[in-house]
Amino acid sequence: MSNLPLSIAMGDYDRTRPIHDGRVQIDGVDPTTMLLSPEEMFFRVFRHQAFDVSEMSLSSYCVKLAQGDCPYIALPVFLSRAFRHSSVYIRTDKGIARPEDLRGKRIGIAEYQLTANVWVRGILEDEYAVKPSDITWVRGGMDVPGRPEKIKVTLPDDVAMTQAPEGATLDAMLRAGEIDGFIGPRAIRAFDEGHPMVARLFSDGIATAADHFRRTGLFPIMHVLGVRKSLAETHPWLPGALLKAFSQAKDMAQAALADTSATKVTMPFVEDTLSAARQLMGPQVWTYGLPGNEHTLATFLDYHHRQGLSPRKLEVSDLFHPATTEAYSL
Repeated sequence: MSNLPLSIAMGDYDRTRPIHDGRVQIDGVDPTTMLLSPEEMFFRVFRHQAFDVSEMSLSSYCVKLAQGDCPYIALPVFLSRAFRHSSVYIRTDKGIARPEDLRGKRIGIAEYQLTANVWVRGILEDEYAVKPSDITWVRGGMDVPGRPEKIKVTLPDDVAMTQAPEGATLDAMLRAGEIDGFIGPRAIRAFDEGHPMVARLFSDGIATAADHFRRTGLFPIMHVLGVRKSLAETHPWLPGALLKAFSQAKDMAQAALADTSATKVTMPFVEDTLSAARQLMGPQVWTYGLPGNEHTLATFLDYHHRQGLSPRKLEVSDLFHPATTEAYSL
């Protein structure tokens, strides 16, 4: 009996490469893997259902799930997690010294429903009483004018959204002072290139995020793994096989990261950074599976609904294939 041929789209990470290079086999599957950027991957999966299995934006998945027309079912494989205090960029000449100063400002975003943006808006509201309606949102392409929305969303009436002028990019608008800041998962080019009037709102993002984690226990989840519902229904063994393989791949990456004989990433201080993360978060700093992640997921779903992105309040139990929410033990 031959294995099931599947197309699998995922990012190029240490935690996915063992799937891509074959060191980890998916039981019963003959995979064709593609390592893609989030922007390409998510556009193709949500606009064209281009892959059998794909890494997916958690927010986009929740939008489609709440609308009742998502062709994929998620697995608790959290391929991207990130603290997002470092995702807020400001003009330093606009009177913005603290989060509360964002009220009344014009802030650029590539898409309103991006997962990172949901997390940032939720943190701004819960921690600093800055509501989404306190900001005018300017949507556009970061480096190319006219970025299309992957998914159509209807925003609350009190949220002000404008489109960037035709032919304009958010990067150029930020450099010219035509917007007061930018929020997004990918750094704006003006910041990366050292523009003298562009900085992060939180100058020490690590310290701010660490303090937030100590108080809330939240390590934000960005992406999940999705499989076509039709495939999961036809092959009920498949969701569990995928969770098993991707978990094995992550375990391999974590073991390599902890090997101090020679650093596995092109960065100094890896051992010290890993040690600091474990002191803050415990021995398992990056977990898959539902157990232990319920609070983070429930917080995100609350943010998502409050921000008008899910027309009905999703529950954590709605998110994942039931075969991947529990595991056997010896």
